[in-house]
Amino acid sequence: MKTLSIGSHSLSYSEYQHIAEGSVQLALSDDAAAKIQASRAFLEDKTARSERPIYGVNTGFGSLCNIEISEEDLGLLQTNLVRSHACGMGEYVCPQVIRLMIALKLKSFAVGVSGIRLEVCQSLVDLYNSGALPVIYSQGSLGASGDLAPLAHMSLPLLGEGSMWWKGEIVETEVVLSALGSNAWRTHTLASKEGLALLNGTQFMSAHGMFAMLHARRLDYFADKIGALSTAAHDGRIEPFTAGVNATRPQPGQVMTASRIHHWLKEAPVMHSPKTHVQDPYSFRCMPQVHGASKNALMHAMQVIGTEVDAATDNPVVLEEEDAVISAGNFHGQPLALVLDYAALALHELGSISERRTYQLISGRRGLPPFLTPNPGLNSGLMIAQYTAAGIVSQNKQYCTPASADSIESSNGQEDHVSMGANAATKLLKVVDNLYSILGIELINAAQAADLRGCDVGAELQGLLDQFRQRVPTLSDDRYLHPELVTAANFLKSEALVEESVLLSPN
Repeated sequence: MKTLSIGSHSLSYSEYQHIAEGSVQLALSDDAAAKIQASRAFLEDKTARSERPIYGVNTGFGSLCNIEISEEDLGLLQTNLVRSHACGMGEYVCPQVIRLMIALKLKSFAVGVSGIRLEVCQSLVDLYNSGALPVIYSQGSLGASGDLAPLAHMSLPLLGEGSMWWKGEIVETEVVLSALGSNAWRTHTLASKEGLALLNGTQFMSAHGMFAMLHARRLDYFADKIGALSTAAHDGRIEPFTAGVNATRPQPGQVMTASRIHHWLKEAPVMHSPKTHVQDPYSFRCMPQVHGASKNALMHAMQVIGTEVDAATDNPVVLEEEDAVISAGNFHGQPLALVLDYAALALHELGSISERRTYQLISGRRGLPPFLTPNPGLNSGLMIAQYTAAGIVSQNKQYCTPASADSIESSNGQEDHVSMGANAATKLLKVVDNLYSILGIELINAAQAADLRGCDVGAELQGLLDQFRQRVPTLSDDRYLHPELVTAANFLKSEALVEESVLLSPN
């Protein structure tokens, strides 16, 4: 298995995909190891020299920051922090996001301002490489003071405590350690600052954000390609996608969308046949503008998330060059909270306009039968599949209520403004999952319409059709459709993409 080095260098989306899948092993770069060691050495020296308490090193936490802790209790202070903060509730976080959380915590430590010991970081590496994963829950973080509860659950195995996913089941950490033997990670009695370094940070939010962006690039591609297939099957017009039209309003996302769709449609003979209609409904004609606006929003989200995953987001910050350990607010999730809400809205719009294309395809116009069944009346065809898409779109609208608009005071008023970015993060993944279902339903309808019309949609769109038809056959008479809706969504999740075909990039 390939080993991926974690250091100060940025990682690519394909590398983050491998991390999420668990198809690589992790290692700390030499540069990262040196920075981590230097940071710890400075913190210990600074603590010994300082006559004043240092927050989180020899004080309590949150509103207890003014209570000074004796030197002999500093390790217990950090251990108690991890134990007491593991208060997660709700659904289990998926394995892909857990793997990203571990990797992104290591990325944060690699900046070299966290004051944690190298051997604790190495144990986090070994934990990832073991294949066992800590059980983490979706509820418990306010998105400020760091993602405290989720990161506490992530950190419990370093103490030999908590529960883990192991061979598909939840078992106690001590059982996993015993089963792994010499291949297990080393457990620790934490030293000063280390519990806080592990728990402070935005890695729950940023891992969700990165995982969502991995899917967003795929969803953006398929929204364009399925939309192109729907346009051809609807006997649409190609003119709205030409370069000249979109150059007059050069929004980057709009130009990218139009170029991509025009590339597919120009090779489709049906697009060049005489038309009796002079224009198409907005859901077809305005794809460059609507899909393009989502692209612009997603590219902004990707830029913010990209900066975040390369940053140090714990507190206090250990700054050797300033001879200081400074308590500040890098843990605050507001930058992420806003763009996670923004990304949910952008992805929702791809689903909203997709459902409208589905509605147009089943409407009995443009020479297509009602509900895309050869024998309407006796058969209902794809009538209720559109209902399902509409219901899912409505649910996504509810998920687009901004979590970042909320704040609830915590820690006796010391933490009086929080981002609620963790809630933005978890509902974003619900929008992502729903969008696969919505686009899958459009694909079923577009493929059915193309088959009924018997039109030539060009080589690339026909390639998509042929692959899809290996899994979902043409609908002749009514049949049980639920399995095929699931298959369509899973087809989009699994269909291979080459990096060059994914235009969406923050740069």
